[in-house]
Amino acid sequence: MKYLDQKLATRLEEKLKKLNSMRPLPKSAVKKLQNQFRIEMTYNSNAIEGNSLTLKETFLVINEGINVKGKPLKDHLEAKDHHAALQYLYELVEKGKRHTISERLIRTLHQIIMQETDKEWAGIYRNSNVIIGGASHTPPDALDVPRKMQGFINWIKESKKNLHIIELSALIHHKLVHIHPFFDGNGRTSRIMMNLLLMQSGFPLVIILKNDRKKYYDVLDRADKEDYKPLVRFITQAVERSLDLYLKILTPSSQKREKYLSLSELAKQTPYSAKYLNLLVRQCKLEAHKQGRNWLTSKDALERYLKNRERKK
Repeated sequence: MKYLDQKLATRLEEKLKKLNSMRPLPKSAVKKLQNQFRIEMTYNSNAIEGNSLTLKETFLVINEGINVKGKPLKDHLEAKDHHAALQYLYELVEKGKRHTISERLIRTLHQIIMQETDKEWAGIYRNSNVIIGGASHTPPDALDVPRKMQGFINWIKESKKNLHIIELSALIHHKLVHIHPFFDGNGRTSRIMMNLLLMQSGFPLVIILKNDRKKYYDVLDRADKEDYKPLVRFITQAVERSLDLYLKILTPSSQKREKYLSLSELAKQTPYSAKYLNLLVRQCKLEAHKQGRNWLTSKDALERYLKNRERKK
């Protein structure tokens, strides 16, 4: 069964093709972007799990080695560990070898993510049952975790033949948090595993924003009930955000760059209200990406949507 709308898939593939056409990319600009994305993902991924560091504080902890007064030591260590795991992820991808997802790889990533905050259980499957606060799903019995993880790896081997890479990465993310093989760090590990697949296919690092935490948990909850389309759409929008940001920065000045506007700014220049534009964005009909809490799009994106709509008629 397909969970990704073909038009959406084509849209993202065209953006990825455009990014690839600009290779070799300027090394200094790419390095700066990668560093920015690593800090952003470390902040957002940890904040989703309750880490209290702000984006600026996360930057200071990682780049300057500064301890933020009044913030728990655990929050500092989580930031450093997550950043180390992302460094490992980039090293895996940059070696050029396509890494098959395995239990060993998952446990290695988890070990890095938890190396300073839970040394006893870093990289080790849980040995007792757990309850996820606020979720309707109860993870499987601890005795079933090894069998479930083996089944998960077998599922990946079969499913990668039939699913689009974005569908596969989204479902891998969900299935791993659904099994919940570790006492802690399952979400962070799952988000990095999702990125391994995407980055091996050429996509930039994909960040799930803290501001989207409620929606993120909602689509995961629906996936627990085998309704996967909302999760795939949610991940697709996150992928598009990363592509848009990369294209915005790396498109040469000799080529046309899209000018991104907030929905309210675009509404003032078009016959459409900001509310209607927001509806199109949420339905993934209008290309847009988030900056903070605000959606940004462009006149070009709106024109592309209108042209496609006319073709349908």
